[in-house]
Amino acid sequence: MGLLWQIGCEFVAAARKLEPYGFTQDQAWDALADMQALADAVLLPKPEIWQEARALQKQHQLHFWDALIIASCVHENVSVLYTEDITAHDEIDGLKVVNPFAT
Repeated sequence: MGLLWQIGCEFVAAARKLEPYGFTQDQAWDALADMQALADAVLLPKPEIWQEARALQKQHQLHFWDALIIASCVHENVSVLYTEDITAHDEIDGLKVVNPFAT
Protein backbone atom coordinates (compact mmCIF):
# COMPACT_ATOMS: atom_id res chain seq x y z
CA MET A 1 0.00 0.00 0.00
CA GLY A 2 1.33 3.41 -0.89
CA LEU A 3 0.62 6.83 0.55
CA LEU A 4 0.04 9.56 -2.03
CA TRP A 5 2.29 12.49 -1.10
CA GLN A 6 -0.48 15.06 -1.40
CA ILE A 7 -2.72 13.15 1.01
CA GLY A 8 -0.02 13.38 3.68
CA CYS A 9 0.31 17.12 3.09
CA GLU A 10 -3.43 17.70 3.19
CA PHE A 11 -3.86 15.59 6.32
CA VAL A 12 -1.41 17.66 8.36
CA ALA A 13 -2.73 20.94 6.93
CA ALA A 14 -6.38 20.05 7.56
CA ALA A 15 -5.66 18.83 11.10
CA ARG A 16 -5.48 22.47 12.22
CA LYS A 17 -9.30 22.47 12.06
CA LEU A 18 -9.32 19.81 14.79
CA GLU A 19 -7.23 21.75 17.30
CA PRO A 20 -10.35 23.17 19.03
CA TYR A 21 -11.33 19.55 19.71
CA GLY A 22 -7.96 18.66 21.24
CA PHE A 23 -6.22 17.14 18.19
CA THR A 24 -2.89 18.99 18.10
CA GLN A 25 -0.43 19.52 15.26
CA ASP A 26 2.00 17.19 17.07
CA GLN A 27 -0.69 14.50 17.06
CA ALA A 28 -1.28 15.12 13.35
CA TRP A 29 2.42 14.65 12.61
CA ASP A 30 2.45 11.50 14.76
CA ALA A 31 -0.59 10.16 12.91
CA LEU A 32 1.11 10.89 9.58
CA ALA A 33 4.15 8.95 10.78
CA ASP A 34 1.83 6.03 11.64
CA MET A 35 0.33 6.17 8.13
CA GLN A 36 3.80 6.24 6.60
CA ALA A 37 4.80 3.20 8.67
CA LEU A 38 1.85 1.28 7.19
CA ALA A 39 2.70 2.34 3.64
CA ASP A 40 5.41 0.67 1.63
CA ALA A 41 6.08 3.87 -0.32
CA VAL A 42 5.20 7.52 -0.67
CA LEU A 43 3.70 7.80 -4.15
CA LEU A 44 4.20 10.56 -6.69
CA PRO A 45 1.80 10.88 -9.64
CA LYS A 46 2.93 8.81 -12.62
CA PRO A 47 2.98 10.59 -16.00
CA GLU A 48 -0.21 8.90 -17.22
CA ILE A 49 -2.06 10.20 -14.16
CA TRP A 50 -1.92 13.77 -15.46
CA GLN A 51 -4.07 12.96 -18.50
CA GLU A 52 -6.48 10.93 -16.37
CA ALA A 53 -6.75 13.89 -13.98
CA ARG A 54 -7.43 16.23 -16.88
CA ALA A 55 -10.27 14.04 -18.12
CA LEU A 56 -11.75 13.70 -14.62
CA GLN A 57 -11.51 17.44 -14.04
CA LYS A 58 -13.41 18.15 -17.22
CA GLN A 59 -15.98 15.35 -16.83
CA HIS A 60 -16.83 15.97 -13.17
CA GLN A 61 -16.01 19.70 -12.84
CA LEU A 62 -13.37 18.98 -10.18
CA HIS A 63 -10.65 21.21 -8.85
CA PHE A 64 -7.18 20.37 -10.14
CA TRP A 65 -5.83 18.83 -6.90
CA ASP A 66 -9.01 16.81 -6.36
CA ALA A 67 -8.84 15.43 -9.90
CA LEU A 68 -5.19 14.50 -9.41
CA ILE A 69 -5.92 12.70 -6.15
CA ILE A 70 -8.89 10.85 -7.63
CA ALA A 71 -6.95 9.84 -10.74
CA SER A 72 -4.13 8.54 -8.55
CA CYS A 73 -6.56 6.59 -6.37
CA VAL A 74 -8.34 5.07 -9.36
CA HIS A 75 -5.00 4.17 -10.96
CA GLU A 76 -3.83 2.45 -7.75
CA ASN A 77 -7.18 0.63 -7.25
CA VAL A 78 -8.08 2.47 -4.06
CA SER A 79 -11.70 1.72 -3.17
CA VAL A 80 -12.55 4.57 -0.74
CA LEU A 81 -11.26 8.15 -0.50
CA TYR A 82 -12.02 10.02 2.72
CA THR A 83 -12.08 13.75 2.03
CA GLU A 84 -13.97 16.83 3.13
CA ASP A 85 -13.15 18.62 -0.12
CA ILE A 86 -15.23 16.67 -2.64
CA THR A 87 -18.86 16.96 -1.61
CA ALA A 88 -20.69 16.88 -4.95
CA HIS A 89 -19.91 13.23 -5.71
CA ASP A 90 -20.45 9.97 -3.83
CA GLU A 91 -18.55 7.92 -6.40
CA ILE A 92 -16.23 8.71 -9.29
CA ASP A 93 -14.98 6.01 -11.67
CA GLY A 94 -15.58 3.28 -9.08
CA LEU A 95 -13.93 5.24 -6.26
CA LYS A 96 -16.25 5.80 -3.31
CA VAL A 97 -15.89 9.36 -1.96
CA VAL A 98 -16.70 9.77 1.74
CA ASN A 99 -16.71 12.95 3.79
CA PRO A 100 -15.71 11.75 7.28
CA PHE A 101 -17.11 14.95 8.84
CA ALA A 102 -20.58 14.72 7.28
CA THR A 103 -23.34 13.94 9.73
